[in-house]
Amino acid sequence: MAGQGSGGNVLAAICNFFIPGLGHLVQGRILGALFYFIAVGVSYALAATVVLAILFWPLGVILHIISIISAARYRSVQGV
Repeated sequence: MAGQGSGGNVLAAICNFFIPGLGHLVQGRILGALFYFIAVGVSYALAATVVLAILFWPLGVILHIISIISAARYRSVQGV
């Protein structure tokens, strides 16, 4: 990836919009991809149980937005 604002980061952010963590996977960040996929998925699944929706739906949305921003602002470390 070329860095923040590059086409790769835009593509990763768009991927994260549809499936949380997919953009991180596109960037090669496997642990980040697993974290966001599981955390957002579990939050949305718990929100589907109507009793827990008031707590976990906003948490899922916040984590989803953070995953999109994280993919869009990623800067790869060169030379390591």
